[in-house]
Amino acid sequence: MKKIMNLVIGGIQNKIFNLVLVTTILIVAAYLAVILVQSNKLTALVGQTNEKQQEAVSEISSNAMNQIISGSLGKNTELEAEYSDSGFAELKSMVSMISDYAEKLYSDPGNYAGVPVSLPDAKNDGKVSTQIVYNKGVNVNSAEISREIALLGNLSDMMESMFNSSEQINSFFIASPAEFALITDDRAGSKFDENGNIINVDICARSWYTNAVKEGKIYFSEVEKDSFTDKIGIVCSIPVYVDDKLVAVAGADLFLDSMEQTINSSDQNGGFTCVVNHNGHVIFSPKKSGLFKVETVETASDLRKSENTDLAKFAADSFKENTDARIIKIDGTDYYVTGSPMKTVGWAMLSLVEKSATDQLMNTINKSYEDISDDAVAQFRENMSKAKVTIIILLIAVFMLSVANALILGKRIVKPLEKMTRRVAAIGGDDLLFKMEKDYETGDEIEVLAKSFADLSAKTLRYVDEVKKVTSEKERIGAELDIAGKIQSGMLPNIYPAFPERPEFDIYATMTAAKEVGGDFYDFFLIDDDHLAVVMADVSGKGVPAALFMMASKILISNYSSIEKTSPAHILELVNEQICKNNPADLFVTVWLGILEISTGRLKAANAGHEFPCVKRAGGEFELFKDKHGFVVGGMDGTKYKEYDIMLGKNDFIFLYTDGVPEATNAENQLFGTDNMLRALNLAPDARPDEILANVHGEVNKFVKDAPQFDDLTMLCLEMLQ
Repeated sequence: MKKIMNLVIGGIQNKIFNLVLVTTILIVAAYLAVILVQSNKLTALVGQTNEKQQEAVSEISSNAMNQIISGSLGKNTELEAEYSDSGFAELKSMVSMISDYAEKLYSDPGNYAGVPVSLPDAKNDGKVSTQIVYNKGVNVNSAEISREIALLGNLSDMMESMFNSSEQINSFFIASPAEFALITDDRAGSKFDENGNIINVDICARSWYTNAVKEGKIYFSEVEKDSFTDKIGIVCSIPVYVDDKLVAVAGADLFLDSMEQTINSSDQNGGFTCVVNHNGHVIFSPKKSGLFKVETVETASDLRKSENTDLAKFAADSFKENTDARIIKIDGTDYYVTGSPMKTVGWAMLSLVEKSATDQLMNTINKSYEDISDDAVAQFRENMSKAKVTIIILLIAVFMLSVANALILGKRIVKPLEKMTRRVAAIGGDDLLFKMEKDYETGDEIEVLAKSFADLSAKTLRYVDEVKKVTSEKERIGAELDIAGKIQSGMLPNIYPAFPERPEFDIYATMTAAKEVGGDFYDFFLIDDDHLAVVMADVSGKGVPAALFMMASKILISNYSSIEKTSPAHILELVNEQICKNNPADLFVTVWLGILEISTGRLKAANAGHEFPCVKRAGGEFELFKDKHGFVVGGMDGTKYKEYDIMLGKNDFIFLYTDGVPEATNAENQLFGTDNMLRALNLAPDARPDEILANVHGEVNKFVKDAPQFDDLTMLCLEMLQ
């Protein structure tokens, strides 16, 4: 043996050194291999989990979107069909009244005094009047016809009264087999030709006359042009018999311009609506080609006999009852379709939406989630790479320390080192923990090395577990909250101008959530052509539970508003009843609900524990309107609510908000307050609704500065323009 410096070559110290050196190399290699294998497994696990989450989110979101679209499409079709059919039912009822009265007149003519009826007078154009029209060659001045005209003149007051009471009926008439008729309308000028002569009409040859006589009962004509105005419409007529003898045909017509315009304007965002008559022919449709193009009677085909069996069955079912939403392939394109019957005239209304248009939102959601997931995986892999470098450096340091200890303290570390070597060599698989034992407590570097291995092992295990848990939880929560926030914001009206076709009013609203999802919500929608529903609400609590409760409350208010239409108090009572039936979280919502009658400016409202609205009259300033408060919705079953009226004139405003506005807090814990809110509302007297909300939001931001937002900030402003 030779001694060089303090190292004995060939001696036990050298052997210990060699043993320590080899063992350390093996330990480092084994530990590095374990770390690499485990990190690769963990990376693969994260990738697989990511893919499964993407598939689950896509499937759940798709199912939810299909249910929302199906319910909304069917309800809209049903409401449109009911609204249209109500006009036909009113037409039928009024014609029956005229028929009944005419039968009494003809049954006992001597019991009624004659009422004179004049020929058409162009000066009466625009005024409601009853005139005589007749066929060429008829002498309306003959004694017999004059008596019959005077007898039927008793119907004038009734027909004029009914004409004035209905916005949809365009004329009433009673026609005699003697080829003359009494017509009540406000278009006396249309009874003259370009030369100023009264237009002769072959009354008894008109299809509504001949078909009513042929059927022997009430008859609805095909869609056709009016004799005097060339406008399209439908005629309801009924024959009048006395002692089995035809004495007259009573009728009325209804112009269908508004229905045609509504149908023609429905072709948007991949969807459209059409009307099919009792023959299965498409009579109103925005389509200019394909199966749903409007054809003439001679060339039109019956949808119920279409070669597309799914379409044929759907069309046939639509005449019987409100159909469920179905997916049908038409001309190579998948459509969501629903149908509702108009039973009075035997027609059906069909609504179709391209499935690809509804899938677009889901594709956007899935793409967003995929991008977030890819970023998270990339970040995870980058962190793992850094961790590997750190571990390698640490292992190299441990290796160097082991060599130094072997050189200096070879003799002292033989026994504990052998045991340590065996333990370290056993590390692998799921057994990665190195524990400190009494044999390693040598009071020197061996004990430090043992402790270092023990600490490193424990920290590594904790680090791996924490990385797994934190990464998985953050990805799941972040992705779900982001998707929930997008879905929630997408449910609120956010396209402005909201109603570009309605010049009577202007409306604008915003919501700034304090968290990813909020508990506040606003809503506005047309219940019908003359009623606008406006909602402002604030759910108790924050975060996801409040957001879910908010969505349920919004849907209930919208649904009941479409059914109840004109009573905010009753709508809130119905919503409160539904929420109280199933509210395990004991959440509640404050609601201000108003229904504006657009034609009159009358706003009927009810307040369920919400903030006072602010009203500004033309030329004045915004002021608090201290209305009647009811109890919050969802707080107690059986709660009753009171409603009140606000008359809004031209250039009058109403401003609605949640408590996030007056309770906005700055760094000194001071509240923004109602006075500051009113000052912000009145900053610009001539501002429009969107400018007013921008002013308020700007003043709130100036007040709170860098202080965190604790509550949702939701506002809505409505201005009457006419």
